[in-house]
Amino acid sequence: MPEDYFQAMDMAELFPREGPLEVDLGCGDGSFLVTMALRHPERNYLGTERLLRRARTTCRKADRAGVTNLRLMRVESAYLVKHLLPVGSVSRFYVLFPDPWPKRRHWPRRLIQPEFLEQAAAALNPDGEICIKTDDLDYFGFIKNNALGCKLLACEPWEEDVPATDFERHYVAEGRKIYSVKLSRC
Repeated sequence: MPEDYFQAMDMAELFPREGPLEVDLGCGDGSFLVTMALRHPERNYLGTERLLRRARTTCRKADRAGVTNLRLMRVESAYLVKHLLPVGSVSRFYVLFPDPWPKRRHWPRRLIQPEFLEQAAAALNPDGEICIKTDDLDYFGFIKNNALGCKLLACEPWEEDVPATDFERHYVAEGRKIYSVKLSRC
């Protein structure tokens, strides 16, 4: 828990050991986040989840796995990016299967908006990137259009082999196509 929710966090207080910071925005049940923390003990991981049950599940998984390079905050992802992350502090954001809010009138609730991309780009270090996956083709087009409008980020394919999230496993089992993109800091 940060001491002050109205100013940027001190990463040295959050993580006692220095290392690149990777942030999973909306970490769900924590499967992806815990697996990444285990695979890369030299990196620091911060997950956000606003739903209490999912946050508790992630904490249990992290405790059972004995990871020490992972922290979780129960906070809205956009708020964390806008107010709590220091400028240039993040090496990578993961936005994996965000809520697509498919009805047009709900599109303003989507996470990937021009303002969010600018704030996330500011939080990235010079070589930082935002990695995004979705199963929703319409939302993927929306994401790419917003990314192309952000002069701070360059759009490229993301084909890295990373652990599947709970949503990804479910969607792949249903036969859905997965769309991914990496937005790199310019």
